[in-house]
Amino acid sequence: MNIIEFFSGMGFMQMTWQQGIMLLVSFFLLYLAIHKKYEPLLLLPIAFGMLLTNLPGAGMFHSELWSAFLDPESPAYHSYGAILKEGGLLDVLYIGVKAGVYPCLIFIGVGAMTDFGPLIANPKSLILGAAAQIGIFVTFLCANAMGFTPAEAGSIGIIGGADGPTSIFLTSKLAPHLLGPIAIAAYSYMALVPVIQPPIMRALTTKKERAIKMGQLRPVSKTEKIVFPIIITAIVALILPDAAPLIGCLMLGNLMKECGVVDRLSKTAQNELMNIVVIFLGLSVGATATAGSFLNWQTLMILAMGIVAFGLGSAGGVLLAKFMNLFLKEKINPLIGSAGVSAVPMAARVSQTVGQEENPSNFLLMHAMGPNVAGVIGSAVAAGVLLTMLG
Repeated sequence: MNIIEFFSGMGFMQMTWQQGIMLLVSFFLLYLAIHKKYEPLLLLPIAFGMLLTNLPGAGMFHSELWSAFLDPESPAYHSYGAILKEGGLLDVLYIGVKAGVYPCLIFIGVGAMTDFGPLIANPKSLILGAAAQIGIFVTFLCANAMGFTPAEAGSIGIIGGADGPTSIFLTSKLAPHLLGPIAIAAYSYMALVPVIQPPIMRALTTKKERAIKMGQLRPVSKTEKIVFPIIITAIVALILPDAAPLIGCLMLGNLMKECGVVDRLSKTAQNELMNIVVIFLGLSVGATATAGSFLNWQTLMILAMGIVAFGLGSAGGVLLAKFMNLFLKEKINPLIGSAGVSAVPMAARVSQTVGQEENPSNFLLMHAMGPNVAGVIGSAVAAGVLLTMLG
């Protein structure tokens, strides 16, 4: 009898075909992370979290507990007590996502690794970074028209910002049931920036425009770099309080880097803190990709609309740069506009690569870093706007 119970308790005996498919999907994502090196730092823990959550009988993540957490009629509504008492390891880790802790901690690390000098030296870059967020709002309107709720549409649209932590932060607040597919779409498209962007950039620019050379940026003083994060935090938080957590953490990390008096904290944010949080964030986000939440038409629509959002964002920056050139004496190479999405520094490198194809002596990297870091700010502000409107 004990032998029969042992075999009947095996995961193999409890596995559904849907869970089998999800395990195969997790294996494929692990392959992309390890062999193809597509955003491996986050895609690998996300894929492994997906593997763990779909192992039958393991009891590491309980979607029913989180459904009760979100149900206003449930006694467990917005209470972490049941999660801590009855949940598994991944349920406990997921609290950091639901509470918005992990994305904000990652933004501290991102800020500590970011140089806002190119943006300060060329403030016009801020406009290009803002233009690249058009993909977020156009996709939001399209997704809403296609039958998604406003909250779901906002979560899908934020994929266009090409910012994984921001996508996770907003989705965990507005549409947590879509967190798995949206996180995977966001990080997959970030990894595919060198594949997706160049055709869009070439289609929207002429050979002459791609060959435009830009002058050297002016030096930026240490005082400017110290004052910048303080001023940006105050302005954005006073205008858009819902964006304060992301912007505040981003600018705190940058201030620690630039002020020069807390090097230990800056290095910890860039390394130990960032690495630990990435592990927790990846595992817990992957845990939400259960068979029930992932294997449906909604997921395919999210993946399709995500790439549209990303493409529109890339195109928006390029087109605004072309428009600005109608009025500027010193022309901007439109290629740097595509770097306005928030995939730092990959999008800036793509601008450099495509520009050098037309003119090997053209060096656009530092110019493209301006819109690129502006895109980080822009996507966080866009998330704050959507959270204010829909939260």
